[in-house]
Amino acid sequence: MSTGTKRRARTATINLTVIVALIVALTGCGGGSTDTPGGADISSGSRHLNLVAYATPKIGYDLVIPAFRATPEGRDIGFSQSYGASGDQSRKVARGLPADVVNFSVEPDVTRLVKAGVVDADWQTQAPNGSVPFGSVVALVVRKGNPKNIRTWDDLLRPGIEVVSPNPGSSGSAKWNLLAPYAAKSDGGKNPQAGLDYLSTLVRDHIKILPKSGREATSAFHQGQGDVLISYENEAIMLERKNSEATPAEQIEYVLPSTTFKIENPVAVVNTSADKKAAHSFVDFLYSPRGQELWAQAGFRPVEPAAVAKTAHLFPGRIDTLWTVDDLGGWKTVDAELFGNDGAISKIYAQEAGR
Repeated sequence: MSTGTKRRARTATINLTVIVALIVALTGCGGGSTDTPGGADISSGSRHLNLVAYATPKIGYDLVIPAFRATPEGRDIGFSQSYGASGDQSRKVARGLPADVVNFSVEPDVTRLVKAGVVDADWQTQAPNGSVPFGSVVALVVRKGNPKNIRTWDDLLRPGIEVVSPNPGSSGSAKWNLLAPYAAKSDGGKNPQAGLDYLSTLVRDHIKILPKSGREATSAFHQGQGDVLISYENEAIMLERKNSEATPAEQIEYVLPSTTFKIENPVAVVNTSADKKAAHSFVDFLYSPRGQELWAQAGFRPVEPAAVAKTAHLFPGRIDTLWTVDDLGGWKTVDAELFGNDGAISKIYAQEAGR
């Protein structure tokens, strides 16, 4: 079989697999919205907020929104929610999807809305901590018992290991997933070619499917695809908590590489909101002691120092080196040099994945 034929066959297989993963995600815990998380009505009220977010934090908002509605500030505020791949959600809001509060996986997806005139240029100063109320770290999710003994980034390149990670063209979580080994192998960007060489091999030889979002990637892995899922720690925690309900083949555990990457997921108020006061009150609640505690309970790492100390026992894994996007020059540099149409990682996907 010629190289071109192999690539076309591989792409067809990938496309079919992604469609299956998408169906699983949409019928299970994927994108979309719900007015009754955990049976609690969150849509009713004389005031209303539209939350548009990337797929992963839905499990956190299912706790946070009812708690906010129980406060004096949140009383009588109803919510509509939309969840999906971060880049796709950002583009929808830029095109006019109604939104009052947005929560995306990466800063450039908010920057797109600044350029569209939908979010204020000073959005990062409108809330504490650069408008990042919670985060996570990049983890490796494996089958229960870790049968392939996957513990390091080098282990992902062993012959025969299949890796699941979403498409960086649509998914913010994919960008974090790829920045972790890139930073580890490039020593925080000091040797960029070493990081890119690693990713070329990873994409060419080990990533076989490209789900659109982190949640779709999780669904695909949970359905039995791949040996390891590169993901957020909070996704790994969510899956591990479901082990008691899962079949033996579906049960998982997760590994934190000794060198990994800090994930920061920004929130912003949309300047076209019809109720900016309610929107800002909701964002403020995300940083409150109760809000921070609920994010931690959902598996996300809080950012307020008191909450970090109080919930440290929920995140016991040891990390020796935790790189950040600032170590690589900030999102403006990272997005221009590594992602986007002309970014080095985007070119790797175009060349090595054939898609």
